[in-house]
Amino acid sequence: MVIKVNNLVKRYDDLIALDHFNLEVREGEIFGLLGPNGSGKTTAINCILSLLKYDKGTIEIYDKPMSPDAYDIKRNIGIIMQNVAVFDELTVFENIDYFCGLYILDKKKRSSLVDEAIDFVGINDFRKFYPKKLSGGLLRRLNIACGIAHRPKLIILDEPTVAVDPQSRNNILEGIQRLNKEGATIIYTSHYMEEVEQICSRISIMDKGKIIATGTNDELKGMIDSGEKLTVEMFKIDDEILGEIRKLPNIISAEFHENLLVAKSHRGKNNLVALLDYLKTKNIPIGKIYSEPPTLNDVFLEITGKELRD
Repeated sequence: MVIKVNNLVKRYDDLIALDHFNLEVREGEIFGLLGPNGSGKTTAINCILSLLKYDKGTIEIYDKPMSPDAYDIKRNIGIIMQNVAVFDELTVFENIDYFCGLYILDKKKRSSLVDEAIDFVGINDFRKFYPKKLSGGLLRRLNIACGIAHRPKLIILDEPTVAVDPQSRNNILEGIQRLNKEGATIIYTSHYMEEVEQICSRISIMDKGKIIATGTNDELKGMIDSGEKLTVEMFKIDDEILGEIRKLPNIISAEFHENLLVAKSHRGKNNLVALLDYLKTKNIPIGKIYSEPPTLNDVFLEITGKELRD
């Protein structure tokens, strides 16, 4: 087991940030950690890294107790946080060399590792640039290079694709998958559910300081009642028929907008067939038909609720 957290409790006066938080991350995983704002994700990560003291519980990394002075463990960890943390006074090469130098003292070895990190994130043409001259996407890639240059076995990425263009986001996601194929275990947090669906082998959803669901993408989808979303193109539909559709077995909701009937259903078989059979009895001509399975976003909203968070 790469990470094992047992009954972790962290309080800020009367606020319980982590409420008997438990987590297990296996070797070789890309593990997604999801939660609404204020759910405790960042607090959990900071406790795991021994950047925060906690009130109760145990944390083990690679079967060893984690502590602020566990430098043998920390050498094997790479951290890429949401806020880009590089030095404006140093070039791209100098930034990566500095952070790699915190772990690798041999200059020759470090220079080779820095070159590898620059090539890995695709910023070789910018190695002499200062951060203020880089775009947002390039800054993110520099930030990742700084965190992985020392070849850590465990990499923690907190919202690494925030505010970047689609090309940079794709480059970052492909890079994360390559790191995993090369042997790194990865913890990944994001508010972009499609990213987590794309790259994570196992996912935990947390809220109010504790884990409330864990599993693969398919396992999590199997935990909720929501089934497929049915979309049918049609010219028009009156309110009476729309009301009858909403009363059909297994239909949760139905709306009609801009020539599209969109119906959400409970899990079950033949939901689309039943809807089409009903429309046929009403002699309603239809166009294209779509059926979409539930997404991770549907799971997240059903498990954590739809109320706005700060």
